[in-house]
Order: sequence, then C-alpha cells, then structure tokens
Amino acid sequence: MSTLAIRFAVLGTFLMALITSPVLTPGFAAGGGGGGGGGGSGDRIGGTYGSDSPSSYPGRSGAKATHTQRSKKTNNRSGIDDPAFAQGYRAAYATIYERNDYRAAIEQLTALGHDDNPNVANLIGYSYRKLGDYKLSQVWYERALKSDPNHVLTWNYYGFWQIEQGNREQAEYHLRRIGEICGTDCYEYRSLAAALEQPPGTALVY
Repeated sequence: MSTLAIRFAVLGTFLMALITSPVLTPGFAAGGGGGGGGGGSGDRIGGTYGSDSPSSYPGRSGAKATHTQRSKKTNNRSGIDDPAFAQGYRAAYATIYERNDYRAAIEQLTALGHDDNPNVANLIGYSYRKLGDYKLSQVWYERALKSDPNHVLTWNYYGFWQIEQGNREQAEYHLRRIGEICGTDCYEYRSLAAALEQPPGTALVY
C-alpha cells in the first residue's frame, strides 16, 4: 500500500471516530446551588429545560438542563449574547454563593437591567429568601416563572420556599412540575424530594 493510501486510510478512520463519538457540550456556570449555592443545577444564563447545562451552577455536577438559550430576537429575555451581562451575572453569582452577601447580590442583579430574565429573577428571589423576606422572594420567583414556565431551578427553589412556609402540598406540586420538566432523576427533583422527606419543621440549608 502506498504512503498516500495509508494516509487516506488513517484520515478515514479518524473521521469515522469523530462522527460516531458523542457530542460533549460544556456547561456555562451561573446560577444557584444547594444550600447557598454550589449545588447542581444548570443555569447557563438562558431559558427552558431541554438544552441547558448539566449544571450551570458551579459545583453542582450531574444536574440536568434548566434553561433554554434564547435566540437573538428574544435577547431582551436572556441577554446571553451580551458579554457585560454575562460578566455581571457571574459576579452576582459569586457574591451569593461564595460570599453569601445577598443584599449586595440583589443590587448587582437589578443593575444588570434584565429583571425579566428568569435566571436573574430566580436569583433575586433566592437572595430575598435567604434574607428572610419571603414576600419579596415570592414576587421574584413568580416573575421568573412568568418569564419561563419551565424554569426548573425556580420550581426547585420555590419548592424550598413552600416547605419553609409550611406549604408542603404546594411543594409537592412543585416537585411534580419538576418531574414533568426534567424527570425524577434530575438534581432539582431529587433535592426537593429529599427535603420533603424530612419531618416538618426541619431546618433546610438549601
């Protein structure tokens, strides 16, 4: 076999391996973890279950999609193509989950000018919940779900809100919604299900 033929054979083998290999999609770190952050849900700064990261929240590995990236036409909702937005969002994330400075994070998030982004609204709701302001927290969780009814991380966080308020039936409804969106094996479902198994009144660290 000539040298040229050998090269073509090697190239053909490489191309076949490339075509048949699984596609790996890197997650974009961003938004909300267990117990204060670092837990496991995908939040890539953009949308509905189906194309989201395995975990866009740093430190939360193995979680399934939570958001769908928006197109540029709907960029007013996602801001995903705006580098300044992405940078500001990451900074707010670090303020919440690394420094636990929720008041500062709320200021950072509202300053982004994307209050209708479900990821932003969810994190503002989370921050108010950690500050003990359940009324404002609820307003922002509802805002996130109005923007994206399939925003699985909001259903998860809002489910913990319901448990802390003693609304276990509502939390179970949230659990069912999560199951409909991402199944019973995703992090959001498993973490909320585990919380519901705790006796009423158990302090939650999420």
